[in-house]
Amino acid sequence: MSQSRFSAEGFTPTDNPMKTGIQGLCPRCQMGHLFSGFLKLAPRCEVCGLDYSFADPADGPAFFAMTIAAVPALALGVWLQMEYGLPLWGHLFITLPLTVLSCMALLRPLKGWLVCSQYFHKAEEGSIDFDWHAKAKGNQQNGHTPAA
Repeated sequence: MSQSRFSAEGFTPTDNPMKTGIQGLCPRCQMGHLFSGFLKLAPRCEVCGLDYSFADPADGPAFFAMTIAAVPALALGVWLQMEYGLPLWGHLFITLPLTVLSCMALLRPLKGWLVCSQYFHKAEEGSIDFDWHAKAKGNQQNGHTPAA
């Protein structure tokens, strides 16, 4: 991985990836936009030129959004059912839209936060350390415990 991706002359990378990500700003310069659409990442920052191809939040934003939105929506649905005996169609018009809109409202800030966190922590694709495993295997055969 290129070290130049994480440092650029004249720019101070974010020290708060949560704030920068929720605002949808570039993690390197904190001035450029992170998104080119509602959830589509821009190819690069228009201010500092940071290439966003390193970013892969995958399903993280959707998981967190559903987890955060589900508890209040479920509580509302149960309360409406217990208090008013709401029929199924009532839940379809009240609880379901609330859940969907809550998830949609959370997706963009959570995706921005995860992308900025990947930059901040210099996350990269995992790899196997074959040298460590060979050394550990050799130590096991000799009766030694490998050090981490």
